[in-house]
Amino acid sequence: MKDLSQLRQEIDIIDRQLVALFEQRMAVTRQVGEYKLAQGLPVLDRSREEQVLAGKAAILNDSSLAADVTDLFEAIMAISRRQQQKLLDAHSK
Repeated sequence: MKDLSQLRQEIDIIDRQLVALFEQRMAVTRQVGEYKLAQGLPVLDRSREEQVLAGKAAILNDSSLAADVTDLFEAIMAISRRQQQKLLDAHSK
């Protein structure tokens, strides 16, 4: 069995990867916001978000994590919407 220090080191490595992926996702989210701004589209696309949430739950290997992955992506998408809304607000002034 691994000791607590080893397990925490593993978590730290995973967290660094998650942060890098989050930054990548937010960069693409900004591009989506720019597209929506140019096309006059609203920030929120509820049907798209529902599809994303269902899709993430469907690709889980451990289905007992479905509620948790849904919570995770709801939070990520809320941050994405907030970022896009700031972009749209900045251009409407």
